[in-house]
Amino acid sequence: MLRTNETLDEVNEQIRLIQRKDGLRYGTDAYLLAAYVRPLGQARAVDLGSGSGIIPLLCLSRGKFSFAYAVEVQEDFADMIGRNARLNGMQEKLFPLCVDLRELRPEHVGGEVSIVTANPPYMKTGAGKRNESDAKYIARHEVMGDVEDFCAAAARLLKHGGSFYVVWRPDRLCELMEALAKYKLEPKRMSFVQSDADKEPSMVLIEAKKGAAHGLRLSPTLILSENGAQSKRAAQIYQTCNWSESDLWSI
Repeated sequence: MLRTNETLDEVNEQIRLIQRKDGLRYGTDAYLLAAYVRPLGQARAVDLGSGSGIIPLLCLSRGKFSFAYAVEVQEDFADMIGRNARLNGMQEKLFPLCVDLRELRPEHVGGEVSIVTANPPYMKTGAGKRNESDAKYIARHEVMGDVEDFCAAAARLLKHGGSFYVVWRPDRLCELMEALAKYKLEPKRMSFVQSDADKEPSMVLIEAKKGAAHGLRLSPTLILSENGAQSKRAAQIYQTCNWSESDLWSI
């Protein structure tokens, strides 16, 4: 199952993950986004730009939804998602879909869904040095779709009242907010993440609902480390793959 350009890594006690050596490997942003998703039992979900499939794998392992399509435009990665699903005994729950998200329609995923997740590329095309593999470049840069394309795809796929969960860069937050508004995805919950208390936020997580009324709640900032060690709150989130209970407001 494992190929010469791949590694097999243990994410936690439940998930093992095949990853490409020359691909973008999962990190804090993917894990925190999975933790941010509210459990919704028998719901169906779609993960956009899924990479290795780590976000739906984590959510499925915690029963946050019952079935997911993992949309990935790169054929090698779509194949890897299928192998990761089999490796973790989730081949009946996680289905890779190799398609450009800009062409994605509800009929590709059996109709509208209740949850869409996305960890979009953070960098504009042409930004940064072009000295990495094509796989990493596509994962990091808006080559196959920008943040507006991700929001448009989420809006097409979601039922009315369905939730779009996205992790993004604070310095480009205005772009995300504009795209959400354009496609009638109303931000309802937002959380910033900092590496430690004296640093500026490095990421922002948002839950937006399709067709919802105005009303945004901002949770306490998540500080990842305190006094050189992982913070108590971050440790709890990593252990449970769930955001703090105090942040799970009814929205």
